[in-house]
Amino acid sequence: MQRRDFMKIIGGAAASWPLAARAQQRERMRRVGVLMALAADDPESQVRIAGFLQGLQQLNWTVGRNLRIDYRWGASNNEPERVRRYAAELIALEPDVVLAGTGSIVQVLRQQKPTVPIVAAAFIDPVANGSVDSLARPGGNVTGFASAEYSMSGKLLELLKQIAPGVTRVGVLRDPSSTAGAGQFGAIQAVAPSFGSLELRPIDSRDAETIERGVAAFARGPNNGLIVPASALATIHRELLIALAERYRLPTVYPVRYFAASGGLISYGPDLTEQYRLAAGYVDRILKGENPADLPVQAPTKYELVINLKTAKALGLQIPDVVRARADEVIE
Repeated sequence: MQRRDFMKIIGGAAASWPLAARAQQRERMRRVGVLMALAADDPESQVRIAGFLQGLQQLNWTVGRNLRIDYRWGASNNEPERVRRYAAELIALEPDVVLAGTGSIVQVLRQQKPTVPIVAAAFIDPVANGSVDSLARPGGNVTGFASAEYSMSGKLLELLKQIAPGVTRVGVLRDPSSTAGAGQFGAIQAVAPSFGSLELRPIDSRDAETIERGVAAFARGPNNGLIVPASALATIHRELLIALAERYRLPTVYPVRYFAASGGLISYGPDLTEQYRLAAGYVDRILKGENPADLPVQAPTKYELVINLKTAKALGLQIPDVVRARADEVIE
């Protein structure tokens, strides 16, 4: 067979390939790393990642076709060696962008490689901890979505007093290793005088042992209530916190829905599944060439109030009608 005849055959075959198949062959495979604080089998992990994947799919990213995702799970906030190991593993795979589950994970990723683009699905006070220069102009390799504003911590105290007006001592869970802990406690202190005689007590905790010890010591006094602001520490130990609130009969306000869904009394905070879906939009923009330095850090756009009536009944609390009317979900 003459070479020109062979080329005609090849050319004819190529022309007959479906256009979609040829376009698919030309698509470049991109790589995304995902580093989560929660374990892979944690139901909350599954819900958040489902939101992220849904967002990617809506933007025409398909795993196996034009996208590869490498996961590392269970990089908990109180196990720094594990976080560093997982971060190093992901960076070694040379991802185009990394999705970080928490602000503390962002910090470790930046230590591994200061230039890798990072999108944080949920972090607190990224300016104070040095992750970004400003919310409007991050200025570096990090952007994403804030999981809480300090002012919202004051709303948690307001909610606690509405559902348990007899509370006069309020314990506030605080991670002393996080810059956000002081900011959240300060926001609660700022609104406390409006509720009259009220004692605030920080419960500094770093792990399960210090959480249990701190809550037990606080619960010895009368007329107690508890506030759990948003943090990786609270998320990781949410089952323990709910169990302690039940054991010591503490009316407790939590920062996001899954606490109330797991048996906590009441929660108020952002829809984190929605934030993971929105994070997919930032990942898409970075993969298409935009710079994270120019993508503003966004505040939560959707807040949820969730009430667990079964827990309220066990505590002997009557949820006021004004609170129930505002609820996005009531669990019975």
